[in-house]
Amino acid sequence: MNTAPDSVAPPWAYLSAQALHYLFFAVRGQQFLRRQATVGGRHWPAFGVPGPGVALTIDDGPHPEWTPRMLDLLDRHQVRATFFLIGDRVRERPELVRRIVSAGHAIGNHSMSHPQPFAALARPRLRAEIARTQVEIEDAVGLRPVLFRAPGGNWSPDVLRTTADLGLTSIDWTVNPSDWRSPGVSRIIRSLSRGRSGQVLLCHDGGGDRSQTVEALDTVLPRLLGRGLRFVIPGDGR
Repeated sequence: MNTAPDSVAPPWAYLSAQALHYLFFAVRGQQFLRRQATVGGRHWPAFGVPGPGVALTIDDGPHPEWTPRMLDLLDRHQVRATFFLIGDRVRERPELVRRIVSAGHAIGNHSMSHPQPFAALARPRLRAEIARTQVEIEDAVGLRPVLFRAPGGNWSPDVLRTTADLGLTSIDWTVNPSDWRSPGVSRIIRSLSRGRSGQVLLCHDGGGDRSQTVEALDTVLPRLLGRGLRFVIPGDGR
């Protein structure tokens, strides 16, 4: 980790970042109860998508085992998703990023190294985490993402301002099954099955064993499709 002075935030920044982190738990709960989740803007992340669609977002890849299995699953159910990628992992597995794009999925920026709490980073480090990931992804697939998700959903005015300055749209979520904790397939299914029109679903293909996530989605995707929901990409409604 870079420990240069301009990369280290003052101690109070950590307390502020943690307070914001817990504040967003309450905000997401409120967004889940809304008839239509907020689609966001320059000063607020998007918790939902416009129109009748639902968005499936997948964080923390690419991973050599779980990303291919996730792609096979999505192909089987003919579902488009958005993969929020970590720059260091893009550098290690550019061929997987190319496979994601060639399969018709969208990709987003999820920082270079997934530091937490993200909102506690000093501004130069924060900007570098986002900007470097843009470069890594562009080097891998020849295009620059237009979507960004903060690691851990840890937003702040500085994070949102930097994201907007770099031409990115900030995307949060509405439904979180906490699949990164491996809580059990049934719990992931139950949580994701509550998703409805206009919401953003959060899952993971990196950061650990994601077998529960893959198994759960194999049940959830046809269930949501059977309810008439269509899967869209945040920001474009397609």
